[in-house]
Amino acid sequence: MQDSPSHYAEQLMDEAIKQQATDIHFMPEADETRVYIRIQGKRILHSRLATSNFRKLIAYYKFISGMDIGEMQKPQDGAMPFSYQGKIQYALRLSTLPLKQTESLAIRILPQSDAPLLEQLFLFPFQIHSLRRLLEENTGILLFTGPTGSGKTTTMYALLQDLLRVKACQAITLEDPIEKRMENMLQVQVNEKAGLTYQAGLKAALRHDPDVLMIGEIRDESTAAFAFETARTGHLVISTLHAKDAAGAVHRLREMGMPPADLQHTLIGIASLELLPLVKPNASRAAIMELADTVQIGRLLSNYDTSFLTFAKLRRKAYAYGFITKENYQNQEGRQTAVYGAADAFSSAAPPPEDTGI
Repeated sequence: MQDSPSHYAEQLMDEAIKQQATDIHFMPEADETRVYIRIQGKRILHSRLATSNFRKLIAYYKFISGMDIGEMQKPQDGAMPFSYQGKIQYALRLSTLPLKQTESLAIRILPQSDAPLLEQLFLFPFQIHSLRRLLEENTGILLFTGPTGSGKTTTMYALLQDLLRVKACQAITLEDPIEKRMENMLQVQVNEKAGLTYQAGLKAALRHDPDVLMIGEIRDESTAAFAFETARTGHLVISTLHAKDAAGAVHRLREMGMPPADLQHTLIGIASLELLPLVKPNASRAAIMELADTVQIGRLLSNYDTSFLTFAKLRRKAYAYGFITKENYQNQEGRQTAVYGAADAFSSAAPPPEDTGI
């Protein structure tokens, strides 16, 4: 790193944003630090720099993001704005992790432009209509599941914006951190160190007469219980839960002590998301969704066999329509077969409604 830490940091961020990266990872070793960027879900080696220079760089990042420069034994979180080409705004979320005699650093890149429309997120229009039908409910909980980076928060923002365009309602979000500043809704930053937990934020938010509450994540038993109680008292709640799929979400909620009757009567849907890399000229990703409605949730609670329009079937349709490459289709199918079984991975899917014009 011949340049100053500030110049290197700005140049690296410019390159990452130009390539539409979502994350930057610094992996230090004794003499060399590898720099990775994540593009369309894939972690790619970007460059290498001397670890001695990385120490200067991480000190610079700590300073400008509000972290303690002298603290190396505890994990830290920081945040800072970044302006790309002087006009496009991004929020950067930084996180350090102590290692033996050094630290690693991860940076999440969050665009601050207007939230995309639902039509820009999903590959198949009929899945957008399925979500909109769920939001016709005035009460209940809609949960999104999927791995980090699968588009859960982006989808929730888009859903709220979609709802606010057709219905006059008070929308409040509780987030840790706030990923994107949105208009026409109240956004609350959860700060557990300061005592503003999800539970405390929910109690305060309910005093503002909300119609819709977005909870960044249901992490524990108390948050789950409060979220379900909020839904039972006449509110629509949208949130995320760490689970592989709908069955996993039901299992996790049961582990959190939620009674089956509450799940049956309060959950209006569980949506699992997956992003597919599209073929050029799109050169982007679009979401597909496994969606369990109240009927399917009831069957899961009763341990009955239930059927979903699975990721395997949706990927097969995407490949048949030419949206994804054969290589991506086969790679995804190889991973999914371990979950669903080979027979399901190659089963046919009936053409969905409103399938034309995709």
